[in-house]
Formats: sequence, structure tokens, C-alpha cells
Amino acid sequence: MTPSDALKPRKTPRQARSAATVDAIFEATIQVLLTDGYAGLTTTRVAARAGVSVGTMYQYFPHKEALLYAVLEDYLEDVVVAMEEADQRYRGGPLVEMADGLSRAYLDAKMKRMPGSRALYVVASELDTGRLIDDIVRRADEVIVRMLSSASDARFASVDKVSYALRTMLVGTVRAVLENDASPEAVAMLHSELPVMCRTYLVASSTSHCPVID
Repeated sequence: MTPSDALKPRKTPRQARSAATVDAIFEATIQVLLTDGYAGLTTTRVAARAGVSVGTMYQYFPHKEALLYAVLEDYLEDVVVAMEEADQRYRGGPLVEMADGLSRAYLDAKMKRMPGSRALYVVASELDTGRLIDDIVRRADEVIVRMLSSASDARFASVDKVSYALRTMLVGTVRAVLENDASPEAVAMLHSELPVMCRTYLVASSTSHCPVID
């Protein structure tokens, strides 16, 4: 995925020290987003929170939008990697295990950076992220298609359609809850009910019927 020229970082960290600096900048960015909001975030405030000079910031990110784009890209990459790891773990297994494993991996990745996840929804709506989102969606769909196609006890008349619906269910349900009510009760509800939703839909959509295990 290639961001637009205006959003490209100046350089990519290659050494461990540089990577640690960028990690600190990313964490500071989330903290400033949470305290000052999108409009109040500046590179100067992020640099002060991260404990680096503004000059160091500009070595990597030419402006606020490039910084926020990089933070969002890093966050979304973590989510897709979690899905890919679930694919490696559950591929070829029973359908209900796939559904549970994938939904929990997705939710855990989204919760890993809470409450920053909520702030990044705002970032995604403010920036030109079309190509980034398209790439993430493509990779997520590929993971789900690959998993479902390998199920040991189920087949689908249209695995692409089912994969699209499952991904939409995951993304839409989690976002609806996190954007509006990220209380412990709401999060507990997601952890218990999202796997049930996913496995029930997959079993109902498959041409082979396997029991839904609670």
C-alpha cells in the first residue's frame, strides 16, 4: 500500500533505537489525541509528550497529517496481522473453531490499544485514507476466504460472499460498540457474544451443517 505523496513519512526507522523513537511518538500521538482531540493535536505537543525534539519529529513526519496517517496505518497493520496469525492457527480445522478464533483475535487486536482505538476512528474520517483502507480490507478478506475455504467440516456456495459478510459483521459490530459505549460491560458483551454471532452466521451459511457449540 502506498499513501499519497502528501502523507508519506520522510523516512522509515531501520535501527532499533529509531524504531523505539517512532513507537514513543506514536504513543504520544494517541495520548494527545485523547486529551486534546484531533483539532488540538500539533506536532509540537506530540514531540513534547514523546520527549523528543520537533526536529526529530520532522525527520520522520513532515506534518500532522503524515504523523496521524502513520499511526493509523500501524494500528490497522496490527489488526490484520492478528487475523493472519489466527488463520495460521485455525486453518483446516472445524468451522466453529475458526469462527471463535478469528473473532476473538480481531477483537483482542482492536482492544489492545483502547482507548486509543476510539480516537483513531476520528483520524480515519479526517484523512485521505482510501487506499490504506482498501488495502487493509483486501488483506482481511483474503485471510477470511483462505480460512473458510479450508474448513474441515463445511463448504460454502459462495465463500467470497460469506467472507465479505463476516468481515462486515466483525468490523461493524465492534466499531458500533467502541464508538458509542466502551464501558467494561459493553466490552464484556462483545467478548461473549461476537463469537456466537460469527459462528451462528457461518454455520447457517454453510452447505454442511455442524453444531454450534456455546
